[in-house]
Amino acid sequence: MQISSVNDVKIYNLSYGKSLPEWLSDRKKRALQKKDVDIRRRIELIQDFEMPTVSTSIKVSRDGQYVLAAGTYKPRIRCYDTYQLSLKFERCLDSDVVAFDVLSDDYSKLVFLHCDRYVEFHSQNGYYYKTRIPKFGRAFSYHYPSCDLYFVGASSEVFRLNLEQGRFLNSLQTDAAENNVCDINPVHHLFAAGSAEGKVECWDPRARKRAGILDCALSSVTENTEVEGLPSVSCLKFRGALHMAVGTSTGQVLVYDLRSDRPLIVKDHYYGLPIKAIEFQDQLDLVLSADSKIIKMWNKDTGKVFSSIEPEHNINDVCLYPSSGMLFTANEDPKMNTYYIPALGPAPRWCSFLDSLTEELEENPESTVYDDYKFVTRKDLENLGLVHLIGSPLLRAYMHGFFMDIRLYHKVKTMANPFAYEEYRKDKIRQKIEETRTQRVQIKKLPKVNKELALKLMEEDEDAKQLKKKKGKNTPNILSDDRFKVMFQNPDYQVDEMSEEFRLLNPIVSKVTQKRKKKLRLLEKQEAAQQEDEEEPEGKPSDEESSESSDDDKSWVEEVREQRKQLYLEEKARRRERRLQDRHTELEPRFFEIKAGEEFRSFKDASRKQKLQKVTLEDRLKLEESSGAMAVSDNTVGSKQVTFTLKKSEQQQRQQELERQHHQERKNLRRAAGHLRTGPPRGGGRGRGRGGMRGRGRGRGHF
Repeated sequence: MQISSVNDVKIYNLSYGKSLPEWLSDRKKRALQKKDVDIRRRIELIQDFEMPTVSTSIKVSRDGQYVLAAGTYKPRIRCYDTYQLSLKFERCLDSDVVAFDVLSDDYSKLVFLHCDRYVEFHSQNGYYYKTRIPKFGRAFSYHYPSCDLYFVGASSEVFRLNLEQGRFLNSLQTDAAENNVCDINPVHHLFAAGSAEGKVECWDPRARKRAGILDCALSSVTENTEVEGLPSVSCLKFRGALHMAVGTSTGQVLVYDLRSDRPLIVKDHYYGLPIKAIEFQDQLDLVLSADSKIIKMWNKDTGKVFSSIEPEHNINDVCLYPSSGMLFTANEDPKMNTYYIPALGPAPRWCSFLDSLTEELEENPESTVYDDYKFVTRKDLENLGLVHLIGSPLLRAYMHGFFMDIRLYHKVKTMANPFAYEEYRKDKIRQKIEETRTQRVQIKKLPKVNKELALKLMEEDEDAKQLKKKKGKNTPNILSDDRFKVMFQNPDYQVDEMSEEFRLLNPIVSKVTQKRKKKLRLLEKQEAAQQEDEEEPEGKPSDEESSESSDDDKSWVEEVREQRKQLYLEEKARRRERRLQDRHTELEPRFFEIKAGEEFRSFKDASRKQKLQKVTLEDRLKLEESSGAMAVSDNTVGSKQVTFTLKKSEQQQRQQELERQHHQERKNLRRAAGHLRTGPPRGGGRGRGRGGMRGRGRGRGHF
């Protein structure tokens, strides 16, 4: 619980503090309560009084037993039973709720207006019926005598849905393009609709005729208010039979008497935010108006502020519990806040223990430190000579020091240091001298590294400042950026202007560079003179610099050509020198020394021969056998012996072996044909031939 005081009005935030997760066991919760003081002192008035993400609107049933809240995500409605101080039920919906209302005394009849134009009805058991309106709705009101629901939204018409007949009736045609809010007077049932043009149209439901129009946009502009844009009506609330409060989108609240078209009072929130909710407190004649930042409580006749509440998160809706000092808020936060203000009224019957709790807190007030106290340490007291006051009511011990009245502190300090005025006077004189020094001509202080680059950046900065004055453009500078300060401190980052890369990238800055070098020498002289005598005024720039002709700036084309020509000649000379050097190395004779006892070998095979000398004789022979058909060996100086070995590969040898085996097998299977005669057969004639044929047929089995 958090206690705050605004205008001497105590406000108790009952939802303040840490919330324990549901999955914690009771043992761990007790352990946390022992360790954490905030958890031990927190008050959970209604259990699980929160939404998963955001709560959008909140209302109290007419019998005061149930608190209903709509939120997201997922879209849902939650009903809390105040007699049980816990959640009664939760229902998930198909789409977000724009507005909802309780038609019965308890939760048994609920109406929801969704963002997708659907109107959903719920009974005590749950979902009952759903229908759709022609245009997107923004608010609705229920007319009890005729059982009509009035819907306003993105249309000039006010749609009427009769719940007794179950059908839509003729719409009310307004003069506005769009209507934002509506309300029905609880006494004479006058219907009022607030438009986006800042007007309120009042209709009589019995005759279905317009009773009057109020121009709230024109009335909200007063001498003490500043309005940006057209003030449209964002909130509407009736009080009794004659009074009505209108909230605008620019942050003004207008209180009207229905018998006059001029507001009784115009209250500005000074935030410029739309008014979200308005509530009336009849016992003290107060108006509670809320925007997304603050809830203000003020007198409806005089406009004097009674108190205010500033939650941590933005406000979506406010609901005042009837005939009590309890206030519920729906916020842009999972937790819904509960405030108890004893000055507005007593606590509700279901939480009457709050009165005794607040009385105990009032009897034991906490020590409060105000702004008119000065914190001093023991050393400060010794310097002021007030050590003897330790333990007296004039000093209140706190942490490592004491709090004392600021008036006493100033009085004692003046007595302890009578020359404080002289020191103050000297400080003022020193400040005046420093101000006059800053008005003199300032010498540019250049860094030790990359002086020419720094001077160039300074000139660009001056040009950028002039451009900013003309066009309002602001360009950043490297000198004022800490990321590049090493470039002007470390010598490793020095720019080499004689390098080829620099000359290729900057071919046209030779004239400008010469001017900058002259200016740099001048600045160095001025710095040296300033070090000798700081108060000596700076000299004017030399005549040599001021007398430079502007024609030099126009000759940049010739300078570019000269630079490129010089670079081309240097590159050509380097190439010619490189070619001559390569040719000289090619034509230069080379001599090789032959050591005694060694034969001449080719230098290409020298490394291979050296490796072969380290191999054993057996390995060398195998290597020579597998090396191929030809082997080269050195015999005498300048001579070589070539040995050819006609050797077949293993595959060829295998193929020859298979062919030999095949021929041998064919030779073994072949039969001799020497017994066959080669001459003509004996006999002849036709009969022999025919008999031969018959003999062939009979003797088929001999073959």
